[in-house]
Amino acid sequence: MLRMGPLFDYEPRLEATQRFLGNELHHLLAAFDGQQVVGFVSGVETTHPDKGTEMFLYELAVLDSYRRRGIGRALVEALAELARERGCYGMWVLTDNDNEAAVATYQSAGAHRQDRIVMFDWEFDALDGC
Repeated sequence: MLRMGPLFDYEPRLEATQRFLGNELHHLLAAFDGQQVVGFVSGVETTHPDKGTEMFLYELAVLDSYRRRGIGRALVEALAELARERGCYGMWVLTDNDNEAAVATYQSAGAHRQDRIVMFDWEFDALDGC
């Protein structure tokens, strides 16, 4: 995790990292060039009583100098394969309309664009326990 620091938005926090990695429903796959981590994808299995389990692709990151080499697509495809292996009925992700790299990556990995979705969010004070 320490070697992945440049790929995260912020410095990884010890308690959050332990909580993430300690949960069997949380997944983090990494791409390497030798010993250097050049990309990762994280996913979280979510289950609902009437739908079953699906994979939420939480975050995808590839170092700028390694982009446009198929690494992001390979990471997304690997997470999708893991989701299938774990019995998920599907996988989903949200991204901004103007994030051309993400849109292209997800479409190249077989995702279908859903333009009918509207996102709402809530912001809370940061709590380590939640």
